[in-house]
Amino acid sequence: MSTDDLRYGLPEKMEYCKKCVIPNTKPMSMNEYKHTPETKHKFIQFDKEGICSACRFNEARDDGTIDWDKREAELRVLLDKYRSKDGSYDVLVPGSGGKDSVYASHILKYKYGMHPLTVTWAPHLYTDIGWKNFQNWLHIGGLDNYLFTPNGKIHRLLTRNAFLNLLHPFQPFILGQKTFAPKMAARFNIPLIFWGENPGEFGADMSIHQKKFNSDENEGHRLDFVDPSVNLDDLYLGGKKVSDYLKEGVTYGDLAPYFPLDGKAIAQKNIEFHFLGYYLKWIPQECYYYSVKHTGFEANPVRTEGTYSKYNSIDDKTDAYCYYTTYIKFGFGRAIADAAQEIRNHHITREEGVALAKRFDGEFPTRYFKEFLDYIGVTEEEFHKTIDAFRDPHLWEKKDGSWKMRFPIS
Repeated sequence: MSTDDLRYGLPEKMEYCKKCVIPNTKPMSMNEYKHTPETKHKFIQFDKEGICSACRFNEARDDGTIDWDKREAELRVLLDKYRSKDGSYDVLVPGSGGKDSVYASHILKYKYGMHPLTVTWAPHLYTDIGWKNFQNWLHIGGLDNYLFTPNGKIHRLLTRNAFLNLLHPFQPFILGQKTFAPKMAARFNIPLIFWGENPGEFGADMSIHQKKFNSDENEGHRLDFVDPSVNLDDLYLGGKKVSDYLKEGVTYGDLAPYFPLDGKAIAQKNIEFHFLGYYLKWIPQECYYYSVKHTGFEANPVRTEGTYSKYNSIDDKTDAYCYYTTYIKFGFGRAIADAAQEIRNHHITREEGVALAKRFDGEFPTRYFKEFLDYIGVTEEEFHKTIDAFRDPHLWEKKDGSWKMRFPIS
């Protein structure tokens, strides 16, 4: 079978990394602004030994290739360059008050003496624990924050369309979240933005030594939410062109929070983009312990549906449906993603990861199901009909009335 015949550009043969548990169906390149039902994605790369690029990146991170003391010294030089003398904001950290954004913002302020502004693109539907952790981040952790909640009517419309057209209900959130931080940095003339983990740790095609990120794909790792020459009418949001929304009465102003940035405008502001994981060895569990100690961060009191963990992505009631739809389209869900990361960080073995994946991956999330259906305005019957319409027969087969994966992990 030719890959041209496979939906989403899926690999002809689904395989799992021999070192972690991530499959070769993990998408790594999705230009969200050109995302249509026909879009062919690029996927994580495996080498000849069957090891994924994320594992190879993390091996280089851990094997002594990197002098972490030298990297921290580089960080201090960078921060010294931009640290304000009058206490004005000198670095911007986007986040939700989860363990990663807590760690990044708090350590920049209290260890390195910076003056961060934190910014948050609001979840679709806050969970109780998510809202509590967000408040603790600011009030116990002592950080300034701007919380932006987009037009609820428009956000629901885009989320509904993204589910029905792309089986990608998180697309509007991703677009808004990615663009909000640079827009705020430009508005407040903040010259420095820090995200958390280095994207190479998840398999992005980049060197362990790469630290430059900007809008020019020929100069450093291109940021996919910056577009130097964009025709707004030709952008896709929720699988529909902006021009189609305009015909329905939605305005440019309604959609503006989701639009990409102008790369030239960002360049004129001299804003630098960095990942703290380049300079400091990023260990998710250590971020969790740090956030508990310094801001009173709390894990979920119950296991997160679809996985075994309790402290990752727990602020939005729609998170579970992002991971479940990924499972339907690409054959892996939240448990595999969590296990793969913990294997790379040497917290569990591959055998343990396989066992956890077999037990929890693809579990249907019931806890907030009714609220999710109400939010996107579909019935339960419409939900399942849409889900099944996006199953690629290359990955799925129906046996005795039930859908089964053709390539289960082993």
